[in-house]
Amino acid sequence: MPIPSLTDQLIQLVATPSVSSHLPDWDMGNRNVIELLAAWLESIDFDIEIMPVPDRPNKANLIATRGRGPGGLVLAGHTDTVPYDANRWQQDPFTLLDRDQRFYGLGATDMKGFFPIAIEAARRFIDTPLQQPLIILATADEESSMSGARELAAQGRPQARYAVVGEPTGLKPIRMHKGIMMEAVRVRGQAGHSSNPHLGDNALETMHVVLGELLAFRRELQDKYRNPGFEIEVPTLNLGCIHGGDNPNRICGHCELQFDLRPLPGMHRDELRAQIEARLRPLGSEGAIELVSLFGGVAAYEQAPDSRLVQAAERLTGHTAASVAFATEAPFLQQLGMETIVMGPGSIDQAHQPDEFMEQKQIDPAVSLLTGLIREFCL
Repeated sequence: MPIPSLTDQLIQLVATPSVSSHLPDWDMGNRNVIELLAAWLESIDFDIEIMPVPDRPNKANLIATRGRGPGGLVLAGHTDTVPYDANRWQQDPFTLLDRDQRFYGLGATDMKGFFPIAIEAARRFIDTPLQQPLIILATADEESSMSGARELAAQGRPQARYAVVGEPTGLKPIRMHKGIMMEAVRVRGQAGHSSNPHLGDNALETMHVVLGELLAFRRELQDKYRNPGFEIEVPTLNLGCIHGGDNPNRICGHCELQFDLRPLPGMHRDELRAQIEARLRPLGSEGAIELVSLFGGVAAYEQAPDSRLVQAAERLTGHTAASVAFATEAPFLQQLGMETIVMGPGSIDQAHQPDEFMEQKQIDPAVSLLTGLIREFCL
């Protein structure tokens, strides 16, 4: 089938809902987006593989490959979006609006807009034999569980030497980001009449001690670990929400705290979790305190500044590779043995916002940048 123009591709991608969420009422599949991309890429001689995500029949990854060889370049992005507040949008989130030299729409910058740009760059080589493969990778569920990237890592696919994750960075290369852990501490007490504290075991009082221990742990981490390459140089631990009890005249029988921890490169999530667990369990009676991971987490990521990919991106953009605060799928691709950077059009400030948009002036430079990377790593 004839491949649509770059703008028409973006119109169709934005018009195809693919929200992913931990909340079942919001969560939906991405197969329709994957099939659109597959059809377009197949029409320009890419070999297509659609990889279902286990136990999620309406979700899949796409591995589209042109060329063969032991090296090559992956241009990677996620096909899902976050949920949206319809009453805060000034337009239909699923109708691309061209206004004020911007493209407005859900996913326009985070990050459906990356795919038409990657396809346009690939089209420039349609009559050129590639010496190393060019792979366009589209994943599921980055905004929620990262199940798509986890499945790729489990399958050891795709194989290449270099990877660019096209998250919105204003076309500046990113070689580091913090990881993320989201955890819950659940304290089981014993409810009873508040007039006699001996009738129960107050979970809120135990949680008070837990909170103090977590804040002490945060201080220790921030004294021990520091990386001046980040705007916030230390690991962070945020106490996000707490729920407990049901009435002022009842001893609180259960309390739950949810927090996130963002480790620096070199800090390992399993070790951090084990340290937290070892500190918290003795604070209550046996079995009274439970630490539960709310999702699988994302490792901290760092690509060496002297790696070939970082140096190529710096040369092509004129920017020194930097860091960002948000997590991406980069660690999963790095886990597959690829040099990996994060770099794409648009601003992260627009992501997850009502009236999300991409500046149109970013599009041509983004195409030129990806064209330069393809030329360097695939020809």
